[in-house]
Amino acid sequence: MVNTNTLAELAEQLDLGSYLYLGKGIAKGGGRNLKSLLANGFEAVLGAVFLDAGYDAAYHYYLNRYRALPSPARDENFKGRLQQVAQERFGETPVYDSEGARVGNRREYTSVVFAGSEPLGTGHGPSKQEAEQDAARAALEALVGSVAEMPGKKQAKPRTRRAPRQKREQPAAPAAATETTPPAEVVPLHAMAEPPRSRQFGEPLE
Repeated sequence: MVNTNTLAELAEQLDLGSYLYLGKGIAKGGGRNLKSLLANGFEAVLGAVFLDAGYDAAYHYYLNRYRALPSPARDENFKGRLQQVAQERFGETPVYDSEGARVGNRREYTSVVFAGSEPLGTGHGPSKQEAEQDAARAALEALVGSVAEMPGKKQAKPRTRRAPRQKREQPAAPAAATETTPPAEVVPLHAMAEPPRSRQFGEPLE
């Protein structure tokens, strides 16, 4: 009920952008359509009702217009979400470093968000507030945008490499039967023929 988008829609119903007192630069840059300025304008009107007519009048003034919205506006308060995440993770409140530069006929802002000395994200926008919101959105995507860290998602188990399967040793084939030669017949010494006697000198030939 109190996010920037909802308040900006309520301001548009009252055409508050046409009544904002703006400087020439931001008016030429489309400041009358900036959600942050429209939301601030509606809060100022609501504060005026409270000061003029009291709490009950301001309560019903807001509630009747909120109920008349076709659908609740989406909350895009990235800065609020980032503050919660940064405090849980780092124990630090995010700090934004923003600066503007002239781009053509309009001014564009660049913002870098830090948690301590660590930069978390960078954003751009036509206003300092929108640049900071864009930086917070980028930081949230970097911190909690991965599937492994999102709630409700199961983390994938690390895959382990299987050991190579060892080949099963095949049973050795039976050795083929080989023909064996029978051992040589042993001849007794006494059965062997006597070696020829050598001829003596002068003995006639037979």
